[in-house]
Amino acid sequence: MRLAIIRQDYAPEATTELFLEAALEALLERNVAVSLYSRAVTPTRLQLIEQVHCDPFHVGRWWRDAGFARAVCRVIGRARANLVEAHQPLPCCDVYRADAGVYASWFDEELANASVPRRWRLRLSPYWRYLLAAERRMFTSPWLRAVICPSTMVKDEIAARFGLPEAKLPVIPQPVDTAGLSPALRVHRTETLARHGIDPAATVFLFASNDWRRDGARAAIEAVARVPAGAHLLLLGQPPTAGAPDALRRELGAGDRATFVGQPPDPRPYLGAADALILPARYDPRPTVVLDAMASGLPPIVGERSGAAALVRERDCGLVVSPKDGAALAAAMQALQDPARRARLAVNARNAVLPFTAAAMTLQAVLLYRDLLAATVPPRRADPPAPGARPVAPDDDVPTLQREAPASAARRPDLRPDEPAEGSGTPG
Repeated sequence: MRLAIIRQDYAPEATTELFLEAALEALLERNVAVSLYSRAVTPTRLQLIEQVHCDPFHVGRWWRDAGFARAVCRVIGRARANLVEAHQPLPCCDVYRADAGVYASWFDEELANASVPRRWRLRLSPYWRYLLAAERRMFTSPWLRAVICPSTMVKDEIAARFGLPEAKLPVIPQPVDTAGLSPALRVHRTETLARHGIDPAATVFLFASNDWRRDGARAAIEAVARVPAGAHLLLLGQPPTAGAPDALRRELGAGDRATFVGQPPDPRPYLGAADALILPARYDPRPTVVLDAMASGLPPIVGERSGAAALVRERDCGLVVSPKDGAALAAAMQALQDPARRARLAVNARNAVLPFTAAAMTLQAVLLYRDLLAATVPPRRADPPAPGARPVAPDDDVPTLQREAPASAARRPDLRPDEPAEGSGTPG
């Protein structure tokens, strides 16, 4: 049997790729052949993976995603794959990995927080129109057999928006390094706080994100400014501009109670230095930062549309508030200044993610692939076309110059290991 993985961009050392490779390695050991379709051939540690180069010409991100979708679906139509998994919305996949969440939900959040001119730009954006149409077409495709959801929130959204049954929506969370991330990181607290001139008696809240606008940096800074005393905010990640942290501190009155760190090479000392996490994201379908913080013993404050919100409520290990309610965020921070309450929630947070080990999540993925492969019929071919042939993206999804997939799209280079990342990424 053969499994085809479609991932437009592949970063071998990224978390998603490492997790995926662990599952693919187990499948290779069970004599399942694996083909990887991406724009570039990237060395991986799995030497038995066949990498297929599919890099049609493009200009701009709309043409990039639409052109790749059409080209790779044509190549897949000629391949002998029993199961096809895609990491971006494609009409030719059997399995979709919804790590980016639901694009229609992203779009709604963008509209809700945009000015009137920006709303018009979003509605008229060719890229957004393509992305939403591609997502809708995929979720209504008769080929689609499973959607791997990173959280129960994503599962519930897909079921509500597109009517997919729960049986097609397995939830496999992102693996958590519960061995490397633990309360033992607390040994870094004294040194880390001293380096940044932070009072060791303060309750330190950690904010970590490379998208400050979507993940609520402004809301977090405003909240710490409202807390009467004794709270300090550590900000990690890449701000929108170099002067943004200082400007926000001055505008929101946080003063020296918010410290901008930037992007440290190793964030673990900051997980050890903090007492709690605050990440009031508007939409966070795959809450990797939250789960890592929970493994480190930090009770989180998250938004209502965080993929971790259901877990936080169910396991009583943090607080869920509206990212738009500054008073509620400040009240949540003030509540976690209570050492006894914080200690209880910290224990619950750690225990809540202990089942999400790499081995356990890999086993879930392998069992899902096994069941889906076992149910497949003999390989289907698109040559010659047949009524049940695997579909390709419509012609009007791709600019005229890219009607035909180039010869390079079907070329199969030397076999090498490793796999790619989300094609379009989180939309902007």
